[in-house]
Amino acid sequence: MYHGQTYTRKLDSRVLNILSSIAQSASKFANDMRLLQHEKELEEPFEKSQIGSSAMAYKRNPMRSERINSLARHVVVLANDPAITSMTQWLERTLDDSANKRICIPESFLAVDAILILYANITSNIVVYENVIKTNMMQELPFMGTEEILMNAVLKGGDRQELHEKIRVYSMEAGRKVKEYGEPNDLVERIANDETFGLTKEEILKALNPDNLCGRAPKQVENFIQTAVNPILDEYKDLIQGLTVEVKV
Repeated sequence: MYHGQTYTRKLDSRVLNILSSIAQSASKFANDMRLLQHEKELEEPFEKSQIGSSAMAYKRNPMRSERINSLARHVVVLANDPAITSMTQWLERTLDDSANKRICIPESFLAVDAILILYANITSNIVVYENVIKTNMMQELPFMGTEEILMNAVLKGGDRQELHEKIRVYSMEAGRKVKEYGEPNDLVERIANDETFGLTKEEILKALNPDNLCGRAPKQVENFIQTAVNPILDEYKDLIQGLTVEVKV
């Protein structure tokens, strides 16, 4: 049992490493949230009195996620303080770390508390734009599904090596039109118009059905929720039931 002022400062380091780990995970979520909000696929909750941007009135900045990133950066950096204290102490544990300890430990706990409040506010009111997600996915799907198209063409008697090279060329050309001219992805039309593939546009689109290309992903997500997430939620249900958080933005 450790007590008093002579306990090993390695304990402080371990505690702040846990807080740092929480901050890292939250910051990863916030980064993804900001990227997806930029793509207009997800959006943070937006309060009635919230100002989108001081410079551009039409914008809805992901202010909560930005705050999480900022606070998380501070927590991760603070975790270095007790590590350095622990490694630089002399033969005995001395009290020269007192001022540092009184700053880094309470600040870490307070910052992580703020991070979790922001995290809870975002996740409980997150807005999902399914149609934008579908549009973005369908724009990229022909590129991602070229192997599926190739296998269907080979099943109809096509030469895999020849068709693979054609798909590679068509993909580069279609990608150039999208990136340089902002035009729609026409890869499906290019392949359908090439008789050597032996596939109609309808057959290609059927092969590109997202439900047929995601493998075991849906089952894996369901299994993760049932075996990993739900048990934790059940264990702490008394603490989180009816939990509400207020964030001023």
